[in-house]
Amino acid sequence: MTEAHHHTAHPNVVKRLKRASGHLQNVIVMIEAQRSCVDIAQQLHAVEKAISAAKKLVIHDHLDHCLEDVVEAGSASVHSSIAEFKDITKYL
Repeated sequence: MTEAHHHTAHPNVVKRLKRASGHLQNVIVMIEAQRSCVDIAQQLHAVEKAISAAKKLVIHDHLDHCLEDVVEAGSASVHSSIAEFKDITKYL
């Protein structure tokens, strides 16, 4: 079993997921009310963005906290590689 880390980003992840949940509940209501496809698509886009932002935050939190022992022991190139990886995650 791995040791638990203190994840400072988790409260923000929860906020983003609650926001996504609210948007998703709104989509269901909109569909049941037979709202326009454009309105529904806009809300679905908001759900996707909120979940994507939460996922990115979890990944960055993992890099910042769960891999800190590896980074601290590494060279400047390791720090650079981690920073580059964090930057490229925006394309996930």
